[in-house]
Amino acid sequence: MTGDLTRILTDDLKLPADRLTDDASLDHAGFDSLAVVELSVLLTDRYDIDISDSDISDSDIKNAATLGQLDLLITTKRNGR
Repeated sequence: MTGDLTRILTDDLKLPADRLTDDASLDHAGFDSLAVVELSVLLTDRYDIDISDSDISDSDIKNAATLGQLDLLITTKRNGR
């Protein structure tokens, strides 16, 4: 997981650092519905990328079921792929 995402999750969303691993599910990492919406807004504000709360919370393979997949989704969107 990139340092940017880790900082957002720990500093802004106040998620416990010891639960933030690439293979952790969003649920295990401490996400609730409010955290998902907050992350979506933060990503739009900071990086000008459009990642909806459903992109983040859906466990569909193309979306973010784990923190590692979330990180990949963010990186992909930031790089414009």
